[in-house]
Amino acid sequence: MKKLDFYILRKFLQTFFFCLLLLTTIVVVVDISEKTDDFLKSKLSTWQIVTDYYVGFVPRIDAMLFPLFVFISVIFFTSKMAGRSEIVAILSSGVTFRRFLRPYLVGGIMLSILLWGSYQYLIPEANRKWSEFSKKYIDVNSVISSYGQSSYKQNLFFRDDPETYVSIKGYDTISRRGSNLSVNRFKDHQLIYNLRAEEFGWDSAQHCWQLQKVAERNVGSISETVTRRDSVPRRFHFDPSVLRKDNYLKDQLSTPQLNAFIRMERQRGSEMLNSLLVERYNRDAIPFSVIILTLIGAILASRKQRGGSGMHLALGVSLSMVYVLASRVTLVFATKGDFPAILASWLPNVLFGLLAWYLYRIAPK
Repeated sequence: MKKLDFYILRKFLQTFFFCLLLLTTIVVVVDISEKTDDFLKSKLSTWQIVTDYYVGFVPRIDAMLFPLFVFISVIFFTSKMAGRSEIVAILSSGVTFRRFLRPYLVGGIMLSILLWGSYQYLIPEANRKWSEFSKKYIDVNSVISSYGQSSYKQNLFFRDDPETYVSIKGYDTISRRGSNLSVNRFKDHQLIYNLRAEEFGWDSAQHCWQLQKVAERNVGSISETVTRRDSVPRRFHFDPSVLRKDNYLKDQLSTPQLNAFIRMERQRGSEMLNSLLVERYNRDAIPFSVIILTLIGAILASRKQRGGSGMHLALGVSLSMVYVLASRVTLVFATKGDFPAILASWLPNVLFGLLAWYLYRIAPK
């Protein structure tokens, strides 16, 4: 890294963090204007709103727009350098175009690592804080009663472990209580154990399920025993978070927790497995896109054009929209169809990686 590299890297990071701060401030101001009535109704202090809501809201929004911020920042300051003929002077001094892109690559890797680390632990925790505050104070009026459509689940069937299958006739995700629980365990395709409970509920103190009006059958080769009890505690592999079937639950799990949840859902043959896998692969694919978009922005904006920065920014925003559209389309194909999750997450990066290579090949050097 030479003095020129540090000059470009410093401009890159300064522009990015200024852009991030400016756009985040605008988003927060707009959000405050929309939710002022909700904040007043909550009767919380300003400090509580900041620590309980915006501490989660800001990282969540910044992570969503992070690659776009990087792309726009690179195009903006690089086009300014091109407009002042700085890039022409650099290349005329004998610096190759590949060598010129080195500080961009270093800066892109640094920001990519920052975003990757945030996706593993910080962003899930921010999503959890934002979600809990929204449910309690902002979306409180939209929550339907305990047995309403949004909280009461019917006819749940899943596999608890390789040999155990569970069926539940009804379960309320708010009260964490349900009815008609059935657990069947098989060995060599033969039923060896059956449990039925007319009612059941989650015991938060003991971290187990409390079953009421229970009948247990242990089936042998030639006989079986039946035990009836009024109440009995039981621990299963599933807990209330699994029965919620919340599409946003995956956003609130750290990567180790998400990996464990994926293993559990794969074992059960869950229909939401593909959406979980897309979320997991996106936590690696989106940070990597920062590097690709950095190189594309640098290559596009390094050429001096008559339109100046405005032309470069318009092209950059257009490419960003294409990238977001490609990501959304592959996401729908993966979650609603049989499109492989890893391909859905990485295909936009592959396509834009090829675009970056093509632009590099045709760029004037």
